[in-house]
Amino acid sequence: MKYQSDLDTLVRRYFNQPERIITVEKGTTLLEQNGYNDRLYYVLSGELAGYYSYLGEDLIKVFFAGDGAFIGVHSFFSGTWTASSTVIAQSQVKLAWVDRNIAAIDEDKYGPLTAQFAPVIMNELSRRQRRATQEALAKEKAIQKLNLAEQMTTLGQLAAGIAHELNNAIGVVSSKTERLETEVMSLLEEMHPEASQFFDLGLTQGQKVSSIEARKRSALFERKYGLSKPIAKALARAVLADSIPSQWLANPKEAIRFWQMGRDLHDLRLASHHTVGIVKSVKQLGRSDIDQEEDLNINDSIHRAVTLMQSDLRRVSVRIRPAELPPFRGSQTELAQIWINIIKNACDAMMETSDPEIEIQTKVSKQRVLITISNNGPEIDEATRRQIFQPNFTTKKGGLSFGLGLGLSIVRRIIAGYGGSIAVKSNAEKTIFRIKLPIEDEHGQA
Repeated sequence: MKYQSDLDTLVRRYFNQPERIITVEKGTTLLEQNGYNDRLYYVLSGELAGYYSYLGEDLIKVFFAGDGAFIGVHSFFSGTWTASSTVIAQSQVKLAWVDRNIAAIDEDKYGPLTAQFAPVIMNELSRRQRRATQEALAKEKAIQKLNLAEQMTTLGQLAAGIAHELNNAIGVVSSKTERLETEVMSLLEEMHPEASQFFDLGLTQGQKVSSIEARKRSALFERKYGLSKPIAKALARAVLADSIPSQWLANPKEAIRFWQMGRDLHDLRLASHHTVGIVKSVKQLGRSDIDQEEDLNINDSIHRAVTLMQSDLRRVSVRIRPAELPPFRGSQTELAQIWINIIKNACDAMMETSDPEIEIQTKVSKQRVLITISNNGPEIDEATRRQIFQPNFTTKKGGLSFGLGLGLSIVRRIIAGYGGSIAVKSNAEKTIFRIKLPIEDEHGQA
């Protein structure tokens, strides 16, 4: 407030004289860099821009000035009378001015001209420092964005080559799996028709029972049916109820054997289809858009991911707390890839954790689906958290499996493509990934 009061006083004293007010048309050069200037201008109205040229190169815009700004501060108060930049009117400009010959008003009371204009000088220095800081920050952000774009381009080229080779391999796996399904089913119907029901159940449904449910049910089956621990454990994975149908008990070893054959082929088929989607996603690594394919349930995609991660989750207690969710328009494979990458990282982090746990929760809030995936592994330090979603960043050493630093960068790309966000919070007790995905209302608005 004091500066404004001082400024108003200066304007009344020195910039109110009609004979020292001029109008400059748009495009007029007011000051020339390195040219003579012994005037201090005050902008009454209009817009000007300042330009600087280094060693005769093209002019670069360095500042913008509007109503209430001062022009020529450096040349006037330094006493060099040499303009430090070229100033050009961007519109018709009305200016008031003082020059080196203007005497200070009431010098005995207010001091010399430099003392009276000290607030102007200090404010101008502060303004220029702020502008330099802002420009430095903008430049740093631009460099970071350029580096990221270059990284993504390089990764995209690498991924395209890898994806081509993987496509060939997974195509063989997919076609051979389908052939095996048909052949095994045909052989069973011919030679063991009674066993085909168990194979068909494993083939069509796979293993839907979680590790926690299987452990609880296994203990129940041991007590209730007097089964051995291995048989009870295997049946607990296959049977979806707390009682075992009679056909399973007639020859449980054979029933389990054929169910496991069907389940394994089911998982092969599911994994091959999922891998096709992953390859497609890796090929799109350098892109920012997402193919949206179908209306789906996010909870289903999470269950699908957990099913595919059974081998990694053998020693991990997984709890899923799903809410009732509206349909989401997107790719089942790409959503599963989000959950798989985060869950895989959690499993790797909890290798030394006793009683490892993962909890997955979904809910809806303000036209967004909120998904939290937490684990009780070690804390992720702040420096790692700042870089965790950057391409090429990894804390895993050696080997190619899950050590390329691509997983979470792909996760972020997929989520950003849907207009969502991902954040990570970590302390000694828990690490939490929070994902927000926008959903459309009944009018199709997100």
